[in-house]
Amino acid sequence: MTSASENQPVERFSPLHQAHVDAGASFTDFAGWQMPVRYSSDLAEHHAVRTAAGLFDLSHMAEIEVSGPDAGAYLDFALAGKLSAIEPLQAKYSLLLNEAGGIIDDVVVYRTGETDYLVVANAGNRFPAVEAFTARSARFDVSVTDTSDDVALIAVQGPNALAILQATAGFTVDGDLEPLKYYRAMRGAFTDIPVLIARTGYTGEDGFELYIDVPHALALWQALAAAGEAHGLVPAGLASRDTLRLEAGMPLYGHELNTKTFPAQAGLGRVVNLAKETDFIGRAASEEGPSAEARVLVGLVAEGKRAGRADYAIFASADATEPAGMITSGALSPTLGHPIAMAYVAPALARPDTQVYVDVRGTRIPATVTQLPFYKRQK
Repeated sequence: MTSASENQPVERFSPLHQAHVDAGASFTDFAGWQMPVRYSSDLAEHHAVRTAAGLFDLSHMAEIEVSGPDAGAYLDFALAGKLSAIEPLQAKYSLLLNEAGGIIDDVVVYRTGETDYLVVANAGNRFPAVEAFTARSARFDVSVTDTSDDVALIAVQGPNALAILQATAGFTVDGDLEPLKYYRAMRGAFTDIPVLIARTGYTGEDGFELYIDVPHALALWQALAAAGEAHGLVPAGLASRDTLRLEAGMPLYGHELNTKTFPAQAGLGRVVNLAKETDFIGRAASEEGPSAEARVLVGLVAEGKRAGRADYAIFASADATEPAGMITSGALSPTLGHPIAMAYVAPALARPDTQVYVDVRGTRIPATVTQLPFYKRQK
């Protein structure tokens, strides 16, 4: 027999957990991990990222290494994009589809060598993603290795991110960091420990994501925090990360994306490369596409302060009886000062400037369909 405690899910803790405790963080369960949801206030952390910089712990994300002579061809088969075409130290956003064309996960892939790639998957999809990648490798000369437990991920996001990295004691790069392009990476080190530095992020701001071996993550976090004091850097939790990505119109798995969603419905049809010569999982379903009646993802804006939230129903008119859509993510935008939301609506309602009504706790609130994103940083 097994005890009750043996049936309980095991809590996971970031290698930076003690730093979060010391900083007074509040925690939430995220995919089995105890992660900081906020340190001070959601608004303060959000505004810090937009105006200065925020420091994020993303060590719950999953990392999967793909290596071998067939690595590029294998990823072309396993994913919806053409990963064999990216250059060394270039990154590409892609989708892991099922045979029905639904989304198992959305991932970022880095080419770390001629025949080496790093796939970064969502924390909640680590095991489904590893299972799918492993199963799809059978006829290829590749190795697929789940290195999630060995890698820590720290992000510095905001207009002062570059200056903070340049000021961090013990942090060096193999070249000049400033001209590094978006969705490109370079090699670096922290106190002689290798670091993969990627100019990527999930906030709509300039920023960097730093991959380092777990034993050295805390020292790097502390060095970044010290360097950032003069640049307005604050630790930022999952709550501000969510409103930042919402303003930037970035989909979140489990909200805008799932195994029943076609990429085309989510505005990600361009990510599916039907022009590539090779077959890939989900190709036939993607070529057929969703039905003409399938709901599509749009942005919504409204006036006032009452924001629609996930799972709130959308109606075509103030007196309609049947819902014509559903909010997937919504908030009162800290940057813009009015309610915003991403939602799936009937195609007839998807045209920009169309008025719809959101049921906010029994009251129909008018909202206007708009193109995503809601916010774009000034470059």
